[in-house]
Parts: sequence; C-alpha cells; structure tokens
Amino acid sequence: MSRQIASLLAIAAVTVTLAPAPASAAPEVDCTQVKCLALTFDDGPGKYADKLLDTLKKANAKATFFLEGQYVKTRPAFAKRMAKEGHELGNHSYKHPNFTDLEPGAIRNEVKKTQDIIYKTTGVTPKLLRPPYGMADIQVSDVAAEFDMPIVLWTAGSRDWATKNADEIKKQTLAVAQRDGIILMHDWVKQTVDVMPSLVKLLQSRGYTLVTVSTLLKSQNLQPGDIYPVPEGWER
Repeated sequence: MSRQIASLLAIAAVTVTLAPAPASAAPEVDCTQVKCLALTFDDGPGKYADKLLDTLKKANAKATFFLEGQYVKTRPAFAKRMAKEGHELGNHSYKHPNFTDLEPGAIRNEVKKTQDIIYKTTGVTPKLLRPPYGMADIQVSDVAAEFDMPIVLWTAGSRDWATKNADEIKKQTLAVAQRDGIILMHDWVKQTVDVMPSLVKLLQSRGYTLVTVSTLLKSQNLQPGDIYPVPEGWER
C-alpha cells in the first residue's frame, strides 16, 4: 500500500470517528419517569414547516408529523429535514379523503402511495396512521393492520385551523395540555408556527418534555389496527 493511500485511509477513519451521532441516536425519553406531551402536526409538510423545525431544534423538542403524500412530493426537503432532525413521520393519506367514504382498495392505495413516497424521500417507513379528519371504522382499522400500523388520533386539539389566531391557539393548547397528551396542530397554519417559540417555552417551563408519539405510547404496546385514544363507543 502506498504512503498516500495509507494517509487517506487514516484521514477517513478519523473523520468517521469524529462525525456527530444523528439526532435519532439520542437517548430515549422514559415517559413513565418524566411528564411527556406529544405535539402532532397534520396535513404537511406545510409551507411554514422550516420555521417550525427551527423552533423545535432550538428548544431540543421532538414532534410527530402526520404527512400527506402529495405534500411530501412537492416539499421533499422539509420531509427530509424532519427525519434527519429526529422527528417522527406518520401517514396521513395521500390527498386527504375521508377514509370512511372509501372502499378498502382505495384506502389501501392512499396509505401505500404515502408510505412509498415518504420512504423514497426520507428513507423512513411510517409506523403510525392518522386517517384524515380522524375518521376511522372497522374497515379502516383492518387496512391499517395490513400495513402493520396502529391508528393514532389525539387527546385534544389546538383548534388552530378554526381560529387562526396566535393568542387563541396558545390559550387553547395550554388549557388542554396534560401529561401523556397528544395535541393536534397544523404546520400550514401560519399563526401556529408563529406562536410556537413562546408556546414551547411555556410548555417546557411547566415541566413538559416534548416527545414523539411513539415515545409517548411506548408503554401502551399498541398492535396493528389498534386505535388510540379509543373513541367513545368504539368496538373492535
């Protein structure tokens, strides 16, 4: 082996050794020991997602993004960044139809197209399904089970899509936040993204650790096709 090749190999070895660990390699939070809360963002990647990701990164907070395949296609850089920075990617359909109005084959197509484009774009296969509008029935549950995914809804919403008012979004979110809660938000609502720096700071000051849904629900041992939280009157 030449001296030049040996030197190059040595440099490469040092570079690999010094490379920082990816965000996803950070120690897992134990939500049985700390006060956890999951912020979830639907319908994205929204056009303000980069600003939201800046806020989360600065606060060392993690979130779950339930993505639509059509927007992963048009905003791939945002989806890649979400995955790279350790956030969780979930499946929220391709074009946001009400799954309970569809035949099983159409539901499968919506889920599969979104699984495929998220994997192609980010290298991540989503493990959670959130149906559009939170609408699910036995048929939707069966399709989710085929894809080896539980269905995750929310414990409370920020109502950001309705109010589109930063003060109201903050007030509502703080009012419904609770330990092990899952909050519904949207990264296409500008007022949500604008208020996130102060909202995240307030939540953290109240003792919340902001985590992904999978981290939050680790102890629940959800099975494919399960739905959480279980809606009133739901029977499997």
